[in-house]
Amino acid sequence: MLHDLIAWYFERTLEFGYLGVAAMMALESTIVPIPSEVIIPPAAYWAAQGKLDYAGVVLAGTVGSVVGALLMYLASKYLGRPLLIRYGRFVRITPDKIEAAERFVARYETGGIFFARLLPVVRHLIGIPAGLVRMPLGPYLLMTTLGSATWCAVLTWFGAAVLGDQPNLIKDPDALLHVLKAKSLVIGAAVLVLAVAYVLVVRMTRKEESPSALGGDTPQQ
Repeated sequence: MLHDLIAWYFERTLEFGYLGVAAMMALESTIVPIPSEVIIPPAAYWAAQGKLDYAGVVLAGTVGSVVGALLMYLASKYLGRPLLIRYGRFVRITPDKIEAAERFVARYETGGIFFARLLPVVRHLIGIPAGLVRMPLGPYLLMTTLGSATWCAVLTWFGAAVLGDQPNLIKDPDALLHVLKAKSLVIGAAVLVLAVAYVLVVRMTRKEESPSALGGDTPQQ
């Protein structure tokens, strides 16, 4: 079913234009396992042909990502932790993952949200712990927007580069994924740079834990 959805989107990328990009990226930012690597590149190809605009593709992808991430945040915030623990296992969201994600967001806050939007798998789920720990909505949306825009810009550039000399891939999502993996050196280098930047920002934004937070006693005066 997921493959059929991707194939359907590929065939109608130009027809649906920016709205289609936004809608698919909104799904990508929820628990629906649609890879953004097969959403943005076809639109980037049509931008290279002058049928769409690069900036429009990035903007549509960013808007969709933010909408999906906001839905995850609100659902987690208002449905609550018990419901997620009870039903999350059906979409591979285990209690251990929820607890680890909560600790991550509570400790690293805005810096963590920004770089989480650039990392595979993590960007799909980061809205859950952000909602559970009730992170302020303003900073969450700001970091989500900046991170999503950066990721969409990277995918737009890479998609145009990949599809520019192999336009036949626009009709074959499986072949596109194969080519993306074959050209993984470029992606690997980008991920390495992002990982280094991630570690640096996490260290700069990390909150020092107090003795009480660690379960120890506060020193007596």
